[in-house]
Amino acid sequence: MNSVANSREVLPIIRSMKDADIDSVAALEQVIFPDPWPRAAFVEQLKDDMWGALVAEADGEIVGYACYLLVHNESHLTNIGVAPGWRRKSVACKLLERILGIVTEHGCDILLLEVRPSNDSARAFYAKHGFRELYRRPNYYRRPVEDALVLVRYLEPTQNES
Repeated sequence: MNSVANSREVLPIIRSMKDADIDSVAALEQVIFPDPWPRAAFVEQLKDDMWGALVAEADGEIVGYACYLLVHNESHLTNIGVAPGWRRKSVACKLLERILGIVTEHGCDILLLEVRPSNDSARAFYAKHGFRELYRRPNYYRRPVEDALVLVRYLEPTQNES
């Protein structure tokens, strides 16, 4: 039975991306985005300690993924995608929440990302999660050519001090 059909009963687990996940993630990227990352970009994500990547897995199938970058006290959500049949089922929310926890634990003050101005659903998702527009980056996307809105979320430090 297809896990997408059972998505209401099966809760995806969020875990670190592994080399064995790259082909599935790259294939999903091709389905989701008009200007997809090449497979090699995901390979690079797993080679550098400054980069991180997560997957959402349900019944052995990758149904979502997210990548991030840590640079000193800043972080960047570089990519997030969810399989069409798994949208509006909190997969992106779970991925984002995990990344927010990771970057906060690393002492980051902000999480930045780019989004197409025409991507209303993504913009609404990010606004719901506390992101706001910082500035516009002209001609950032190639296919089709479009500006990017750079969004920011300011992070609260972890409360580990007692």
